[in-house]
Amino acid sequence: MSKHSAFIRFEENHNLWLSRDTDLSLSLIDQGLTPVVLASEADVGLAMLNELFDTAQTKHGDINIALLGGRGGQEFHRLLGELAKNTEHDALLSRLNVFTQDALAPMSMDSGFSFVRDFERILGLAFFTKIKRFIPMQTDCTDLEQAMTEYLNKMEALGGLDIFFIGHGPEENQASHLAYIKPYSGAKADHVAGIIPISSSILEHHISKFKAGGAKVSAKDEAVCRSAKYILTLGPATILQAKKLVQAVVDADTAPAKITTYRKVLNMTISKDTTEAAGQLNENPGLWIRLHPNAKSFVLPNLNVGN
Repeated sequence: MSKHSAFIRFEENHNLWLSRDTDLSLSLIDQGLTPVVLASEADVGLAMLNELFDTAQTKHGDINIALLGGRGGQEFHRLLGELAKNTEHDALLSRLNVFTQDALAPMSMDSGFSFVRDFERILGLAFFTKIKRFIPMQTDCTDLEQAMTEYLNKMEALGGLDIFFIGHGPEENQASHLAYIKPYSGAKADHVAGIIPISSSILEHHISKFKAGGAKVSAKDEAVCRSAKYILTLGPATILQAKKLVQAVVDADTAPAKITTYRKVLNMTISKDTTEAAGQLNENPGLWIRLHPNAKSFVLPNLNVGN
């Protein structure tokens, strides 16, 4: 364990996690999870937009959000893009500091498999012109750790995330990931972000969700993507410290494994024993959402969870 900038590094089995040299005082109590079943992806997108509107009404000044990549956030992003074409909500857009939450690296920021390009494609130029700041994870630099610390310092200087728009990714053995926190990567409650070896499950998940979402990608883009060596991801501390989590799970039709993996998160209780709980969370990072006191989970009927 050694220090790097304002962070403490934890490295084990080639997984690098960064934590602040402060006491986060996070409460690790299972809050449960109550999915809100909506009729369509359009309804999920509108519900996500309404969560942003609610935050805008209750908070003064800047609003810091982490965008959700892939299909889960697309309808929300289309709505934001439409708002940006007009002037009615310019005051709100001008308050937004927009962050990405995960990425594969090394990879050109211009790749068709880059979240940056995908967000630009759906949100549109007007959106990025009108928001206050867009702060993506840098994936095309020689020092990924330094770039990550600079990214995290910007987030902290702006006050942390008001809304973390998050998804749910399936993994083997009915496990799941949040952001790109993969099972058995050693993520702990005080880890704000990680740089971890890529896994075949997240690589395939990343490629398939871009294709399912209509991203314009080439064979060269895919070859470069498949050569990525690392996952960059926000960690459990950033998830738990966000003022609000808004989850969207809309693609069980193209990713049917989510039916089983989401149900496991829904039905499992996190142990009150800290050692046992740490093991549960390491095995199944999708469970981290259950520890957040202000989390909403918008899903479609095809997830088969009822309402």
